[in-house]
Amino acid sequence: MRRTVRRDVARLREPGYAVESDAGPWGGYRLQAGARIPPLILDDDEALAVTVGLHEAALGGVLGGDHSAPSALLKLRQVLPPRVAARLAETNAALVHTPRTEEPQIASGMLLELTAACRRQERVTLTYRDRENRVTEREIAPYRLVHTARRWYFVAQDLARGDWRTFRADRVVRIRTTGRAAEISDPPDAARLVCDSIPAGTFPLYTTVRVPLPMDRAVQLIPTTMGVHRPDGPDATLVEIGGYDAEDLARYLLSRATPLQVLSPATVREALQQQVRELLQAL
Repeated sequence: MRRTVRRDVARLREPGYAVESDAGPWGGYRLQAGARIPPLILDDDEALAVTVGLHEAALGGVLGGDHSAPSALLKLRQVLPPRVAARLAETNAALVHTPRTEEPQIASGMLLELTAACRRQERVTLTYRDRENRVTEREIAPYRLVHTARRWYFVAQDLARGDWRTFRADRVVRIRTTGRAAEISDPPDAARLVCDSIPAGTFPLYTTVRVPLPMDRAVQLIPTTMGVHRPDGPDATLVEIGGYDAEDLARYLLSRATPLQVLSPATVREALQQQVRELLQAL
């Protein structure tokens, strides 16, 4: 019996599961978080969801500008069951992707560093390159990372100035810890701060839609990082959303999976109607 248990524990440890053992008459084995990612068991829908998500991340650069997302997608595709691979092929055939605007992207390694800085709640020294290509260094208290418009924004308190700032994450050159705690009080709404700090004219095209939901629910459907909301009576909300072209905006509206009315411009309304027709034909 003991040999069987030890053999099973050894088999678990080999692929990366961390199994701790305690000696003595009251000892035993305990499964802990592993140092490596062990094999995952996903059902068909979960595998499809992860694959489609990685596909979109690879196209949009949401996880950074390196090859992390494409590499993970390739590994996953190699082990997909035939039935899931067939469903993925059908999904890809039904989806049409417009060319993505070439934007500066943050490397996934830097993204992880910024995330860790927010989690540690520790003062850091930030080396940053602004839009004029000037490099400055400042001490900040990290707070949140916000993703919008295919960019990551780093929300932090500038300790020298005493105010809250947003930094484009792809312009962060280096971040160094100081070992001193960051005492954050009365933090802002990070998403709203980023939304308000993005200059007008960031997008070449804007659309206004009417959503048949009160404003609090409309904000849950279309976050403030994606649009500017104003109530249209007690049961509807007008939302202005920016995008790179009509197809880009139509694709986003379709992904909301809720009834809405495109008020302007006509090009976005027509693009949305065309994408709905293509989706229905593919079913």
